[in-house]
Amino acid sequence: MTSQTTIDTTGSGGKAPAGPSDATPGKGLRGHPWLTLITVAVGVMMVALDGTIVAIANPAIQKDLGATFAEVQWITNGYFLALAVSLITAGKLGDRFGHRQTFLIGVVGFAAASGAIGLSDSIAFVVVFRVLQGLFGALLMPAALGLLRATFPAEKLNMAIGIWGMVIGASTAGGPILGGVLVEHVNWQSVFFINVPVGVLAVVLGVLILRDHRAENAPRSFDLLGIALLSTAVFCLVWALIKAPPSEWGWGDVKTLSFLGASVLCFAAFAFWETKVREPLIPLALFRSVALSAGVVLMVLMAIAFMGGLFFVTFYLQNVHGMSPIDAGLHLLPLTGMMIVGSPLAGAMITKLGPRVPLAGGMALTAIAMYGMSTLETDTGSAIMSLWFALLGLGLAPVMVGATEVIVGNAPMELSGVAGGLQQAAMQIGGSLGTAVLGAVMASKVNSDLAGNWQKAGLPPLTPEQEHQASEAVQVGVPPVAPGTPDAIAAKITGVAHDTFISGMSAASLVAAGVAVVAVFVAFLTKRGANAEAGAGAAHI
Repeated sequence: MTSQTTIDTTGSGGKAPAGPSDATPGKGLRGHPWLTLITVAVGVMMVALDGTIVAIANPAIQKDLGATFAEVQWITNGYFLALAVSLITAGKLGDRFGHRQTFLIGVVGFAAASGAIGLSDSIAFVVVFRVLQGLFGALLMPAALGLLRATFPAEKLNMAIGIWGMVIGASTAGGPILGGVLVEHVNWQSVFFINVPVGVLAVVLGVLILRDHRAENAPRSFDLLGIALLSTAVFCLVWALIKAPPSEWGWGDVKTLSFLGASVLCFAAFAFWETKVREPLIPLALFRSVALSAGVVLMVLMAIAFMGGLFFVTFYLQNVHGMSPIDAGLHLLPLTGMMIVGSPLAGAMITKLGPRVPLAGGMALTAIAMYGMSTLETDTGSAIMSLWFALLGLGLAPVMVGATEVIVGNAPMELSGVAGGLQQAAMQIGGSLGTAVLGAVMASKVNSDLAGNWQKAGLPPLTPEQEHQASEAVQVGVPPVAPGTPDAIAAKITGVAHDTFISGMSAASLVAAGVAVVAVFVAFLTKRGANAEAGAGAAHI
């Protein structure tokens, strides 16, 4: 067994052995690196898939269970909120008790919660079990990265993370396609029931293949106050972002500002407490690594541009172009395909060149793609759309791989779970921030343009209440055509709604492109993981 030198996270200036207690995998099934990758990919696929697949099922759930629109929103919000709040704590649990056990518990819980949703006969039970899905998903995501870090030697780690990122990207983008097929040809319950056999497969593979890796100086206690402060801070932040859109509280509302203020206070209290406790949840010395800090910021910026920008594309395809959910998903295949192809290639490139150039190049391509998406019109053809979607997938691939390696590789082995949770939390928070901020840009642009466009089209003037209702509909690309409206008037309203939506989407895409440009410069602060060799340096592949 080989001791490794790590970042000093205790403030003592000393060195600590960080290699796993059984770093060298067996020659059989257990601990085999590539089989480990397949096993964790099966589990991670469930969590990534459920982030987007449910959006297609929501209308059917609403109709079947008689739910309100606000209740249906909680099917998604409850999942992401639970995931974001608990990721870092879940990573700490993996560091303390072992990533194998944490991963298996996460898979079992996630599959069981999925089955329970399918059996639910009320919206309240659906939301409760979606929250449980998020909590168990948080257990297995950082554990998967911890297992890869401990199993693969440094020269193979980027390739493994590349494939891991490919699975996440493909599952996220493929969710609407699979969801559309299941809802259309089976029922909405099948969207959740499908996780049960997948979970069983992951558990069987995990029991047979996964090897427990624990760092010699893994944490032995829990920072309970730190967990409470960090969880409260993230909850308040994400909750404010969920409720900030004009259709809810609004950015200037006292409730939004109160939750944002509470989040800042809790983050400040958390940072202070972490300097006092003997075994902190997140040793602040981690952030002395400029590369690790840059990796976290890069994940946030990437998620803002990607998830925030892509949020409106689904409305564009379905409500402006009139596509079915399945057709809309198929039109996003160039994005999915380029992420599948690009992620392993990006892993190989990062191994050879280091992360800086691939990460900066990836964010530059992302910026160009988001600018291209700002030029989409109501009659843009599939070929042009596919070009920008493919370019976006090609740009995202090296960022998903490289930023993950930078964060996890620059953390000591005994904090690999926390680092994995930090990476995933950054992505979840960035996605929530992107949807909220770009949603505000969309709302502002629609509110400023709708009245003028409506008047130019010669349509009857709207009352303030009608204009507000029309604006909310137009923000998702839906023409506010009342039943019984004459065809000629309905056509004019549809034209105004779609043109106004396009102007809002263009503005949001340009902001996303600007965020991606900032991320290009952040990428140059990254470097190869200083502690990547603390994993399975002696592994045999």
